[in-house]
Amino acid sequence: MHPAPRALCRAAAAVTVALLAAAVGCAPQPEEPAAGTSSAGKTCEKGKLATRTGGKLTIATDEPAYEPWFKDDDPAGGKGFESAVAYAVAGQLGYGKDKVVWQTVPFNKAFAPGEKTFDFDINQVSISDERKKAVDFSAGYYDVRQAVVALKGSKAAKAKSVADLKDVKLGAQVGTTSLDYIDDVVRPTRAAAVFAKNDQAKSALKNGQVDAIVVDLPTAFYITGAEVTDATIVGQFENRGGTPEQFGLVLDKGSALTSCVSRAVDALREDGTLARIEKQWLSDAVDAPVLK
Repeated sequence: MHPAPRALCRAAAAVTVALLAAAVGCAPQPEEPAAGTSSAGKTCEKGKLATRTGGKLTIATDEPAYEPWFKDDDPAGGKGFESAVAYAVAGQLGYGKDKVVWQTVPFNKAFAPGEKTFDFDINQVSISDERKKAVDFSAGYYDVRQAVVALKGSKAAKAKSVADLKDVKLGAQVGTTSLDYIDDVVRPTRAAAVFAKNDQAKSALKNGQVDAIVVDLPTAFYITGAEVTDATIVGQFENRGGTPEQFGLVLDKGSALTSCVSRAVDALREDGTLARIEKQWLSDAVDAPVLK
């Protein structure tokens, strides 16, 4: 006996629905965001980034916070070159001053391997390939040169070239490009004195424990102008390989914020904000003899 036409239609319809369901099940489906993934972090939506604390931006720096990078050892004050840059970047990211949380992190720890407790660190950290193995960097926010500071009238103060520094007892803060310039460029006959903080290096200079110290140029101007007034800037080093040394904001390795922070820095450069901040806070640190 043959099935009734209506029954055949119902059976055909059921088969069609089953085939359609199977086809849909096999077709590529829209991907759901992975657990813990923030689309805001990828799109750089202002004020809604995947930060350490929702709605807040955590910025780190060392203690003490030296001038001219910060004013009166107060990163949160908005005064000093790096404090002003930090708040300008925060603004670009959609975080007002009241949404910024400051954290103290020692200089060396900022770019050491391991998960970070901050969103970004700002502390005169030079971008380097070696450091990039452990952390991310933003686009550079300041081109810097290293300089030599010595007491006036000393043998070191009379140096006119890199060769003149080879027999000089030099010192610098640990982990800095200042120390790298001593070891790799000067290559002195005596090992450099290494200090945990720039404050200790300055004290060693004043006490005659070292003949000269190496610091970045703006810091050299501040030291000689306000802290060790019987010291002078001997000169500055040329950039190695013709590539400017740049300070960058430090982020966790693989941070979802890196591209957003770099875009913010680039925008501040393009609209002239970085230049204005530099003129306001670093205008005195403009020139020094070049040691060749």
